[in-house]
Amino acid sequence: MGILLGLIAAIGLLPFAIAMVRLPAGSDADRLAVHSLAASTLLCALAFSLTFFIQEVGLVVPKALVPGLDPILYHNDHDWRGDAPIAELLQGGGAIATMASGLVFLWLAGRIGTDRPTGGLFAFWMAFQGLFQSLSQWAIGSLIAGNDVGRALTWLGLGSTARLAILPLAVIGLFAAGRALAQCYPFGGNAHNRTTAITLLATLALAIILIIPFRVPREPVEVVLIPLVVHIIGLGWLALGVAATKRAGSAAAAPKLAIPAAALLALLAFFQFVLRPGVAF
Repeated sequence: MGILLGLIAAIGLLPFAIAMVRLPAGSDADRLAVHSLAASTLLCALAFSLTFFIQEVGLVVPKALVPGLDPILYHNDHDWRGDAPIAELLQGGGAIATMASGLVFLWLAGRIGTDRPTGGLFAFWMAFQGLFQSLSQWAIGSLIAGNDVGRALTWLGLGSTARLAILPLAVIGLFAAGRALAQCYPFGGNAHNRTTAITLLATLALAIILIIPFRVPREPVEVVLIPLVVHIIGLGWLALGVAATKRAGSAAAAPKLAIPAAALLALLAFFQFVLRPGVAF
């Protein structure tokens, strides 16, 4: 746990602190409207849970193709019956799936106009979750062999020194993701001051509260830890990307609130009533 906390401080809290120093002070006029903040929070929570689902599908489907493995998909995890050595390598499939999702939605976020604010904001948060859920796993796996990526790297025969070499590559990826996401931040008119960073902090913190029902029942630390780690790391690099971005966009129109709320409730019902008992592949 000490290694994890130190890593979060180094690749999450430190970039955010640097961003807050570099960003100019904002004003009351720069604050995001409550309506837009609520919609952003709903879409952020929706994107986290959808991306986590994509990750688990990326872990389950490759195992289903291996003779002797019978994987089961749950709302907050997966498991499998049987034994095959390659299962450890396939633990890296989730990080690959979420990275692919993040890149696809990053491409979409850059092409959805301000006349579709809800769609643009959804694509932005899907890109955020896909990229940072994946890159955080690579960073953690370089130091902790027990996480999914770490298990795959161990199967490949990489020792601690070789795995450690992956950490700076993950950090470069985190920096690039933050810069790319800052370029398509939907509220461009607010994109260059501390108010933006504080708004992002509030959005990500509130989204964790909405994510919790998707992850229970599970051990309390597991319910909160994963979204907390992803959001701290993502916030740090996105804020740093905003501080380093010179794009002068115009503010988008207010996104819709009812559609994200309905989608979040529908996904929660799917997680708790369909996935929670377990879906065998």
